[in-house]
Amino acid sequence: MSIVIEQAVEARLVAAVPRMPTIPALLHYDRRDPFAVRMTFPAPATLEGVEVCWTFARELLSAGIERPAGQGDVQVRPYGYDRTVLEFHAREGIAIVHVRTGELRRFLARTVALVPTGEEHLHLGLDHDLAELMGGAC
Repeated sequence: MSIVIEQAVEARLVAAVPRMPTIPALLHYDRRDPFAVRMTFPAPATLEGVEVCWTFARELLSAGIERPAGQGDVQVRPYGYDRTVLEFHAREGIAIVHVRTGELRRFLARTVALVPTGEEHLHLGLDHDLAELMGGAC
């Protein structure tokens, strides 16, 4: 069984102009980092022309599709019947994207099938990491 899940999603960038262009994004989940998800935007979709990746809690994404969640750099909230807003705060400004809630639910279901909610700690591999850090001295 694979330890990594990736899912392409279509995001709509909320801009100052009325047009909301569609931008590609990739959701990523790795069983070796079971509490986190990543959302990556390719270089052509960013202002700086470089790939941008945001890492945040899987729990934040899960909560945010139901009700407003997050107080820091990443905030997630429902928007209408079938959209979820993801807000990314950086030094350069704020990026706001809309993603279909169904796409997020499918992604989250796949992550939960790989690592059930509440069992994340079983996939951390702390003993292995500690032994590696200690150089096998244990």
